Amino acid sequence: MFTLAHLSDPHLPMPEARPLQLLNKRATGYFNWWRHRVHIHVPEALAGIVADIKKQQPDHIALTGDLVNVALPQEFRRAADWLAAFDEPTRITVIPGNHDAYVHVTWKESVGLWGAYIAGDGAAPAEGFDVFPTVRRRGEIALVGLSTGVPKPPLLATGNLGEVQIARTEKLLAELGREGLCRVVLIHHPPLKGESRFKHLTDTAEFQAMIRRVGCELVLHGHNHRSEVARIEGPLGLIPVVGVASASAAPDSKYGRARYHLIHIERNDDSWMLRIELRALNAAFDGCEPDGELVFHSPAAH
Repeated sequence: MFTLAHLSDPHLPMPEARPLQLLNKRATGYFNWWRHRVHIHVPEALAGIVADIKKQQPDHIALTGDLVNVALPQEFRRAADWLAAFDEPTRITVIPGNHDAYVHVTWKESVGLWGAYIAGDGAAPAEGFDVFPTVRRRGEIALVGLSTGVPKPPLLATGNLGEVQIARTEKLLAELGREGLCRVVLIHHPPLKGESRFKHLTDTAEFQAMIRRVGCELVLHGHNHRSEVARIEGPLGLIPVVGVASASAAPDSKYGRARYHLIHIERNDDSWMLRIELRALNAAFDGCEPDGELVFHSPAAH
């Protein structure tokens, strides 16, 4: 059995910005943080989630984006330090979210600081967004990382993959399927129809069409700050699409208390059993408690 911890949207605490850094879209996000979001995303909650993950000792950790808030260079440096204290790059796979691409910042000053957590197996630290899709194999599990974060105008939190990334992902998933691996796709925006037009994945239809052709066993996302389940069509049946709550949500926030998911993956002859344990922040903020369970059976690719 392989155990994968999935967390998302930690939204690490905001450092103070210099005035010149706010002469763009950052201004509205920065104001919104100090007026509202600072009370929603609290470091004490995130510390409890991280402590519980370390206690559970999963085989690997997937983090599906939004480590920062308005893409200040000093935010990315803080996030790099936080990741280093969390665990090693070989133990955590990171993909970016829309807040990690809030405005244009050079790769080396932004997500590139986490390059070792993004790069695929055996590759040097990632040097640009064109590295996606990435793949990390862990036994019979293949983690396929995508990037949907693209700078957008104010008040928009949409994302997109683009034709090139979708085409590369299709080829990669087909190859991994022929190897008989359990393919877990990591994506920040939920690839679902009916999402808010201000926050949706703009090429959801193209992504779903690609999945119908080549399939995968599980899709994990963040972005909505809620634990949620949907399904999309694949060539062998319906594929679970599972979102996780924000890992730093305060218990009295509109999203409810912070959560992460422990995903237990096991092959049963010609299928995969996926048992997902929802774990929620406890009242003492020093760990988590069980908060439900989901079970899926997915046909194994051949």
